[in-house]
Amino acid sequence: MDNTRPELLVKYVRNGLIEQWHYGFVMLADKIKPFDFKGDDNNYPFYLRSCAKPLQASLIIDYGLDKYYDMTSAEIALCCSSHAGEDIHTETAKNLLKKIGLDKKYLKCGFHKPLSQTVQKKLILDNKKENIFHNNCSGKHIMMLAACKIKNWDLTDYDNPVHPLQQEIKKKIYDLCNIGKNSPQYPMTKDGCGVPIYSMPLRNMLKGYLNLFCNPVYEKITSAFIDNPYIIGGEGRLDTKIMQNSKNLVAKSGAGGLCIVVNIEEEKALVVKICDSDMKARETVILDILKNLHWANIENPKDILTLHNEKVGEILTCI
Repeated sequence: MDNTRPELLVKYVRNGLIEQWHYGFVMLADKIKPFDFKGDDNNYPFYLRSCAKPLQASLIIDYGLDKYYDMTSAEIALCCSSHAGEDIHTETAKNLLKKIGLDKKYLKCGFHKPLSQTVQKKLILDNKKENIFHNNCSGKHIMMLAACKIKNWDLTDYDNPVHPLQQEIKKKIYDLCNIGKNSPQYPMTKDGCGVPIYSMPLRNMLKGYLNLFCNPVYEKITSAFIDNPYIIGGEGRLDTKIMQNSKNLVAKSGAGGLCIVVNIEEEKALVVKICDSDMKARETVILDILKNLHWANIENPKDILTLHNEKVGEILTCI
């Protein structure tokens, strides 16, 4: 990132002393072009991480998976989600996998503890371990298996970058995000759940989200977000918080300090990238910007408190 110039977005202040600094980028765009910036990313490519999920899930519509498998709005949402592993998520995942006629042994997303602290504590109290459906990417992987099955592609290595599914996903993401044949060859790697993930400049991410969520062809995906905000994330998740407390906003957070918000009514999109990936800093910036844009007014406590509820400082945004 030597050629980029991130700007200070958040600082933590205790008794006049700045204790933490969080730098990053903010970009606002409409369907034509970006028009508001904070920090100069100089077209540096960042990995989409979980912000890729709704773009990947566009294949649900392209391949007719929604009709073939009679997918509910909640099931479509799950395929786009980074869910917290609560019962509503795991049961939806199990039911969708059953619909497509496959066993959990086909899932290659791997295991991790549920993102929900409540579920983690419950598993400990019940002396149980996490299962594969607790993985926040399980919905995405079920969608990928559904696509492979309907296309008669190999189910055993759908995570391979050269697999037909992953090649089709790459083409689709590049098309939505306006990355053409003459564009730079941006780096590709594997995400935490093992499938390929692509990088691109922030402006291309915004273009992709506007081309998806403001396109009547993908109205079912847009409605899935708006109608099922808790499925998209869940307990403590920023994107859920945004959608539950607003109208006409679609939000998706991703690892690496990313969050993208689309105002469906105004056909504008916002992306925030926090360089050190601090989740509280990301939430503070996003919610302040949404308020400044008059898109949403969501409670955003900024006081730094002791365990005795004594205020000893505050979190300040520099936007």
